[in-house]
Amino acid sequence: MDNLPAYLDLANHHPNSTESEIVALCAKVKEFGFNSAFVNPFYIQLAKEQGVRVGTVVAFPLGQETLSVKSGCAESYASLGADELDVSLNVGYIKSGKWAESLVEMRAVVESARRVNPKIVIKFIPETGYLTPDEIKKTADLMVDSGADFFKTCSGMGPRGATVEDVKLVREAIANKLMIKVAGGIETYEQAVTFIKAGADRIGTSHAVEILEGDNQTGGKGDE
Repeated sequence: MDNLPAYLDLANHHPNSTESEIVALCAKVKEFGFNSAFVNPFYIQLAKEQGVRVGTVVAFPLGQETLSVKSGCAESYASLGADELDVSLNVGYIKSGKWAESLVEMRAVVESARRVNPKIVIKFIPETGYLTPDEIKKTADLMVDSGADFFKTCSGMGPRGATVEDVKLVREAIANKLMIKVAGGIETYEQAVTFIKAGADRIGTSHAVEILEGDNQTGGKGDE
């Protein structure tokens, strides 16, 4: 598939990740041309020193930090040089129908990060495995209103990973007003191509190299 590496964020969010592992992660991003290296906040500066595009996570994966903590982290991580933020939402708001509160949270995070870096890419994670189809659609609408860039389906640490149905529901709700990132259990070339064909713009995975190796095994024609 043409330009497959640009769809992939190579991630290491393990609690026992080491400096040497993060340096190796960034080396793979450079070698294969992946979109970015996604690391835990502690390693933002180290990853930036490797000369790659860097993403990190906020309130990950639970999403229930206080608003001041979330917005403060967004501002801090932008200041450290993060190019992209994947932010876990408070799913309790969504399940309780507290839409106004959820939108306030999203807007506060967006505004805090963009005060530092107006070009920072912001993705919100509503953990679709907990949500009904109607909740997924409503949340996507709120993300558009918040000024975010991406709807990210899952953290990879919730009740399930992304599904093609998630992508279809978001596209049905907001068309192309947001980009979509999928994550959680995407490990093969065939899975990656299926999601991209369904409308995903980005894939978060710790198996980006294996996905590319699958492409190579098909001679780069697996999507035809």
